[in-house]
Amino acid sequence: EGARQLAANLAEHESRLDILVNNAGAAWGAEFEDFPEIGWDKVMDLNVKSPFFLTQALHGLLKAGASAETPAKVINISSVDGMRVNPWETYSYQASKAALIQLTKRMAVRLLRDHIYVTGIGPGAFPSDMNKAARDYGDKVASGIPNKRVGDWQDISGAVIFLASRAGDYVIGTTIPVDGGIVNASVPQGGYDPEGH
Repeated sequence: EGARQLAANLAEHESRLDILVNNAGAAWGAEFEDFPEIGWDKVMDLNVKSPFFLTQALHGLLKAGASAETPAKVINISSVDGMRVNPWETYSYQASKAALIQLTKRMAVRLLRDHIYVTGIGPGAFPSDMNKAARDYGDKVASGIPNKRVGDWQDISGAVIFLASRAGDYVIGTTIPVDGGIVNASVPQGGYDPEGH
């Protein structure tokens, strides 16, 4: 209902929408034995259903000005926790972010015919109210990141600008990790190291 109302309000002032960034998110942590159903419902509703239904509600405005030469863009903000397992018992969060990555691919297939290009970003450790560890213990968190720092606003805004601009017009359906190398440049703990390091 909120998504439909937002779309209706926007349509009163604008005839088209060029870029939509779906960035709402919630997390829930609890031990396996105690993880509550509400911890699934809240997280899945906000992290997976909301991007879908907001994009659906804004579909007409996104189509209105889109063309092969100037496509509209939808950018879903997922997480590296949808690309690898983190050490915390955040079952619904990790599942929801993996689901959003798959949803990004599925939506990309459908919306491409309307000249709407759907992509995603998988942020790593960025200081925020949700990621209090990166916010309050940045140096400690940075020690576990391959490039030895947490992300800042320029890292994430640069990725969004790339995908939203002409430079990103040949990227469709992909979720790009913006994470200092956590997903693709980390050595797995206890993994085989042929160099013996």
